[in-house]
Amino acid sequence: MNLRNTDPNIPDQRSDGPPAHDHHTSDHLANERTFLAWIRTSISVIGLGFVVAKFTVWLRELSARLDQQVTIRHSGLSMPLGISLMIFGALLSLTAAWRYRTVKIAIQKNQPTAAEGTTIAVAIIVAAIAAALIAYMLASA
Repeated sequence: MNLRNTDPNIPDQRSDGPPAHDHHTSDHLANERTFLAWIRTSISVIGLGFVVAKFTVWLRELSARLDQQVTIRHSGLSMPLGISLMIFGALLSLTAAWRYRTVKIAIQKNQPTAAEGTTIAVAIIVAAIAAALIAYMLASA
């Protein structure tokens, strides 16, 4: 015996099945997962920036333990590079929130769009930071 409604114009009224949901639910959930991935990335970039900024402090303490006569008085480029990474991580989280809201509104209007401009801008900034870190590593080697 088939108890399920077969008319597509009448919603299924069974109480034992999953609840009815918006047909955009999977899009909204995907948007939220993407937002959380951006946030995880921004936290990683901020953490990396902190490590880079504190690198000279670590070198100073290491040199003090190994050889009392060698002292490092300035932080070189590690402090500005580390702070730049932390600022970029913070901006990345703000960009993530902006993109999440923009995509959410687009999904609600049934007009989802790709984030080409944001994607290209973030890729260029990440490549520039990588180049700066490589230059710093080569200069300090």
